[in-house]
Amino acid sequence: MFGFGQLIGILKKDPKKIVFTEGEDPRILEASSRLLASYFLHPILIGNEQKIMDAAEESGFNIRGAEIIDPEKFEQMDEMVELFCELRKKKGVTPEKARTVLSQANYFGTMLVKMGLADALLGGATYSTADTVRPALQLIKTKPGNSLVSSVFILVRPSATGDNEVLAMGDCAINIKPSEDDLVEIAGEAAKCARIFGVDPQVAFLSYSTHGSGAGEDVDKMRNAAIKTKKKYPDLPIDGELQFDAAVSPRVARTKCPESAVAGHANTFIFPDINAGNIGYKIAQRMGNFEAYGPILLGLNAPVNDLSRGCNASEVYSMAIITAALASANTEA
Repeated sequence: MFGFGQLIGILKKDPKKIVFTEGEDPRILEASSRLLASYFLHPILIGNEQKIMDAAEESGFNIRGAEIIDPEKFEQMDEMVELFCELRKKKGVTPEKARTVLSQANYFGTMLVKMGLADALLGGATYSTADTVRPALQLIKTKPGNSLVSSVFILVRPSATGDNEVLAMGDCAINIKPSEDDLVEIAGEAAKCARIFGVDPQVAFLSYSTHGSGAGEDVDKMRNAAIKTKKKYPDLPIDGELQFDAAVSPRVARTKCPESAVAGHANTFIFPDINAGNIGYKIAQRMGNFEAYGPILLGLNAPVNDLSRGCNASEVYSMAIITAALASANTEA
């Protein structure tokens, strides 16, 4: 089952470069200091080198060994501008406009990933989610065969056996009201992500109805999405629509849907909309004593993840490891 030691072991064999767009932020500096001490990730800090070094010294963090890139002094800026204009040519972006946009750390950092100078990006300590996701959509774009970016939260808590109990929940942060086809894509990406964290995905499409016990458009949507997902991923254990109690309780499952192979022990939960998903993972986090890691963005050509503006350094450290692990998974794929 999932543990950060497992991910760190993978990264030690093939360390990744990860961009932090807010290089002067004390939380980023503390997390970078921890990462540099362990030699399994190479932080790239965006910003003015002197300001970053001064901020690190003032806070007492050793960031020797970190790569610091100042957009104003970047030697490959002409190359970056040319590629940016090519990527945004349908919008008629001029080189002058490109230079202005690329002076922003979120766009500059995303272009480092696009150019192959970094493997992944972690931002959002001071940016909004939209300011992290928008450059990724415009520049890194979705993987072939994907039509959207979605998200998953990985929830972890110790179990009585000594292992960690690990769940995946999606989409809790990006798609407000996904369609049936959106849910198929969300479920497929959530299951792939769950495997990275040691979960053998058992996918439940959640609803207020179990196998027709209720009726309504949202029930139909979840049932139809489950059927479509089964057709697309025939080897993936999937059921829906299921109420949450039927999805997780073997006793309830025996009563409500005894024929289901997933009900009673689901571990990958697909919500009908962002309201249900966001509320659901926070209930698990706050009342179920789960640690929640995410949102982990899925469907992009390279890993880009978003921090909460209320995050602490420990959360930055954890999300950096997760983001880099996604880059390792992409390399293996």
